Amino acid sequence: MTGGRRGGPEGRARPSGDRGAVTAELAIGMVAVAVVLVAVLATGAAALAQLRCLDAARTAARVAAIGEPDGAAVAAARDALGGRAADVRVGRSGGWVTVRVSAPVVGWAGLGGLRAEASATSWAEPGTARAVGAPSDVARDRGVDGAAGGGSA
Repeated sequence: MTGGRRGGPEGRARPSGDRGAVTAELAIGMVAVAVVLVAVLATGAAALAQLRCLDAARTAARVAAIGEPDGAAVAAARDALGGRAADVRVGRSGGWVTVRVSAPVVGWAGLGGLRAEASATSWAEPGTARAVGAPSDVARDRGVDGAAGGGSA
């Protein structure tokens, strides 16, 4: 084989326009895989936050249903969330106790303030001082300053 051409055994030259095509395709493929991985991880984080809120709401509803004050229910919800910042509301109406818990999905700042929310309702135990159907009381904890307050709704 003489001459300056590089090629296969037949002496054909490789087309020079395809150089680096595999590298470019691999780079695009890796970006696509990274985007899918981030989406899966964000979905998992949101699902985990939802389950934590549901667990906290159920725990607080059980505490409120046995006649504990709303502040104790809020503390139980925050304890179930591991002390994370959350909005916890306890409402009582007609012998029922409803607790709503809302907390931010942590670790994913790019999700634009995504929040998980859950609620649980329980029948207030008969004979407890708080089981009577007075206008519903609301306990609210913003998680910012850690103070819990009560009021009427």
